[in-house]
Amino acid sequence: MISLYPLRFIPIYKERIWGGNKLKQVLKKNIQSDLIGESWEISDVDGDVSIVQNGAFKGQTLRDVLKKHQGALVGQKNYQKFGDAFPLLIKFIDAREDLSIQVHPDDALAQKRHQTFGKTEMWYVMQAEKNAKLIVGFEKSVNKDLYQKSLDNNTLTDILHFEPVDAGDTFFIKTGTIHAIGAGILLAEIQQTSDITYRVYDFNRKDKNGKTRELHTELALDAINYSGDKNFKLNYTKILNQPNQMVACPYFETRLIPVSGEVHLDLTAHDSFKIYLVVFGEVHFTGGFEEQHLKTGEVILIPAIQKSITLKGKKADVLEVYVPD
Repeated sequence: MISLYPLRFIPIYKERIWGGNKLKQVLKKNIQSDLIGESWEISDVDGDVSIVQNGAFKGQTLRDVLKKHQGALVGQKNYQKFGDAFPLLIKFIDAREDLSIQVHPDDALAQKRHQTFGKTEMWYVMQAEKNAKLIVGFEKSVNKDLYQKSLDNNTLTDILHFEPVDAGDTFFIKTGTIHAIGAGILLAEIQQTSDITYRVYDFNRKDKNGKTRELHTELALDAINYSGDKNFKLNYTKILNQPNQMVACPYFETRLIPVSGEVHLDLTAHDSFKIYLVVFGEVHFTGGFEEQHLKTGEVILIPAIQKSITLKGKKADVLEVYVPD
């Protein structure tokens, strides 16, 4: 059997009505269209399973490698829990226009309705144009009746919370939180493996065929958290050459590593794969395998059996992601 090594994957590009050209121009993705809104970097979503682009597994799917190597790839506890399903979905998103206002169900509701996971997610803003904003939750607590009335009267945005953003801002979006990425934002998204989205409002826009997109008004009603909770923007340290905790939840943990020189990481503390997203600069990854050079907007999956790695870079920011024990 071929030994495991750090895996890189062919991005899966998604054309969206709100997509732009920053994935091509800023992240240097090999894209032709100017309407690509999402680049799925690591995915095990049915119909969109990532394909390995490097080494002996080149051309095989993530699912193929996982079935063969099981806990050695993802960690024994992860394999016991998730089996042959990879638990996280990693994306870069370019919003030329506002995304639809939407909500994601929690695990219980998603399992009941769709036999899948919920969609807890986080955003790391890589670039934001002047006056760019996110929609996250309600300005103050509401009830279903007020929400429905606002939806019917086309005044939903009047009761939502708009949050200004800058590069480096990080947001944790719990299931049930109504939200939308605003125009002019380029970000990295880390989430549970799920493509279940309930779209509740789409600014009455039409696609290239002159049709409005499907809304999921009724499905969303029981999925929404109607409180005015504002605990979504994260504060975190940015100490050089060490992991800085950002998100810690049952589904994933994320740490920011500002790299200047060399950073040696012991990976044995957690029985999990590690994913590294370069969100600024360039980084060389070494550790007993063929050296991997990643630039801004590139991602690598380190198998759970890898005991340590070294990151080298002059000035770079890296997100480290894993599933907690």
